Amino acid sequence: MPDLILHGIRVEDTFAEAFDMAATALVLTAETPEWALIAATTMTGFATSVIGCGAEAGIDAVLSPDETPDGRPGVRVLLFGFDAGGLKDQLLRRVGQCVLTSPGSAVFAGIAWDDPNVGKALKLGGAIRYFGDGFATAKRVAGRRYWRTPVMDGEFLCEHSVPTVGGAVGGGNLLFLGRRFAETLRVAEIAVAAARAVPDAILPFPGGVVRSGSKVGARTKGMMASTNDAYCPTLKGRAGSALPPEVDVVLEIVIDGLSAGSVAAAMRAALHASTKAGGELGLVAVTAGNYGGNLGRHHFHLRDLIGEAA
Repeated sequence: MPDLILHGIRVEDTFAEAFDMAATALVLTAETPEWALIAATTMTGFATSVIGCGAEAGIDAVLSPDETPDGRPGVRVLLFGFDAGGLKDQLLRRVGQCVLTSPGSAVFAGIAWDDPNVGKALKLGGAIRYFGDGFATAKRVAGRRYWRTPVMDGEFLCEHSVPTVGGAVGGGNLLFLGRRFAETLRVAEIAVAAARAVPDAILPFPGGVVRSGSKVGARTKGMMASTNDAYCPTLKGRAGSALPPEVDVVLEIVIDGLSAGSVAAAMRAALHASTKAGGELGLVAVTAGNYGGNLGRHHFHLRDLIGEAA
């Protein structure tokens, strides 16, 4: 099939292959926006890949006091895992070590309990309360149960449990093929900003960008994944390279979302923003990574993302 053109930039007629994941969302609040962001940033650290980190996580939105349950500044974070069991383990570890410890913090479910896509509930405050050594107390507000655990700055308020969401998807992606590093990085940054503006989606890699894209398997025994040599510019002369001569850098963005729709919307926003800016920044082409359609049931065809969002 011939390649597509968007804003004068070549877009390969291919698809990103993505996977079903378990996911939840939290609202973290604190006395100031700065401390809410500190708690959220700490909790979502070391969460770029579920394979190597146990979870994928990121900040979905910064919330004003009128958008949070306790009327304080807040941040909404998303957390993804392979399954509900693994997600619960990561949730408890990250809240217990990174939010409970953060001055003035409180934790609320970031998904409405009456959302039609609500799945299994994960016990959170109901487990962390044991840190209170028997002094934690329960309270019920508007039908929702919370635990108040004594800590040295007062109390840590945490919702008893938080819901998972059905239909979460991880692994939407775009690859940007460029001529020069600094300009291609700028293209990726523009794409990240556009994708992050879409609700219910995160980009878990550093700054939203990954340079070490991978393929399944390796020549070394026991390796689950290895460098995506087809897109490494220093290997352009080897058989199997997917890069034209003028490409000297490739950067990728990876998107996780609470639904396939949120991933598609974030990919569409990133694709349009990157190609719109790419002409002046040496962008050669945009493509996507997949495994031939054999591993993930979600296929995001770039052809379908060319049209502007409704």
